[in-house]
Amino acid sequence: MPVILPVKDVHPKWGDNCFIAPNATIVGDVIMGKNCSVWFNAVIRGDVNKITIGDDSNIQDGAVIHATYLKAATRIGNRVSVGHNAIVHGCTLNNHILVGMGAIIMDNAVVEDYTIIAAGAVVLENTHCESGFIYAGTPAKKIKPITDEQRALLNKLPDNYIMYSDWFR
Repeated sequence: MPVILPVKDVHPKWGDNCFIAPNATIVGDVIMGKNCSVWFNAVIRGDVNKITIGDDSNIQDGAVIHATYLKAATRIGNRVSVGHNAIVHGCTLNNHILVGMGAIIMDNAVVEDYTIIAAGAVVLENTHCESGFIYAGTPAKKIKPITDEQRALLNKLPDNYIMYSDWFR
């Protein structure tokens, strides 16, 4: 069974058709939309600030979603894919975003729609990632515009994770 715990009497909430892996952890002030998935060993820790996740988003294996006490909540939009072992901390991810495996996004960063954060990238505090680009490196920098194929991937990937979730129901 997943670890689902309240913090200060605030319980996590999620919409219809969500998959939460048996060893995922979700605590405190977390609100997820419909058709979301939280995969094996992922942690969403809404203990020190609010975490919101929109519809059709997926938090993949080993990812950590957290925030900063009295400073930075975490907002994840619709159709966002947070890759394996990524860290999303006190930032805003808009819609149709891919956060690559092992990437880190820090407090008060904003990632606009249709953006790819490359595997292993580190998006520093207060960084603004412009829509339609790939960001990579440490610290992450704007590398190049996304292609039509990459835009199609950002549209399709959340549907794949909804399908994968169905395999475990």
